[in-house]
Amino acid sequence: MVSPMFELPAIPVIPVEGQETGFPIGRIFCVGRNYAAHAAEMGVEVDREKPFYFTKSAANAVLSGAEVSYPRGTENFHHEMELVVAIGRPLSEVSPTAARAAIFGYGCALDMTRRDLQLSERKKQRPWSLGKDLEAGSVFAPLTRAAEWGPVADQRIWLTVNDEPRQDATLAELVWSVEEILCNLSGFYDLRAGDLIMTGTPAGVGPVVAGDRIEGGITGLGNVRLSLSPS
Repeated sequence: MVSPMFELPAIPVIPVEGQETGFPIGRIFCVGRNYAAHAAEMGVEVDREKPFYFTKSAANAVLSGAEVSYPRGTENFHHEMELVVAIGRPLSEVSPTAARAAIFGYGCALDMTRRDLQLSERKKQRPWSLGKDLEAGSVFAPLTRAAEWGPVADQRIWLTVNDEPRQDATLAELVWSVEEILCNLSGFYDLRAGDLIMTGTPAGVGPVVAGDRIEGGITGLGNVRLSLSPS
């Protein structure tokens, strides 16, 4: 077996409420435009024929409570509060029942976005990677096991910046349900334990600046927090 030339930075392991072992991050899939009001504020419409996706690198993930620098290359850095679904067993072209059975747990997450880069690339019909896949661009709170939280229904999802409300909605506003997302996505990928699906953000996204404190929550789940270092 070939030995590595050098060590890569460790990928975070997400804590799980009530247990000593954590959830290792495999792949991160993100659902775009999954709240109609958010799509409208971004000047686009929801595609109601099928969900669409982008990905983020596990190596760029951080855990709740991190303090990070304002990212390079942007003058319009946005918060996006999301429900994340953690997969605990293989999924391939599954039914809704099988999809539910494969969910290990749920958590709160932030999809931090260089909005100016995302929009400029979108106008040119280019991938969103520069806008979305950035260092510390995915932030994960501790997970709660699915059986301990219950089904996704009308739980409140919210976010504040420096204790001021920014986002406030309910999970009932999801265009595509968690089961629909997993059934669709598993038709393109063999999903496996460790995969995370970020299910989209509600309306109210907006810019943050150096020194800001971001906190988001979903009823019954642990809050997610991120601080931007003062300039």
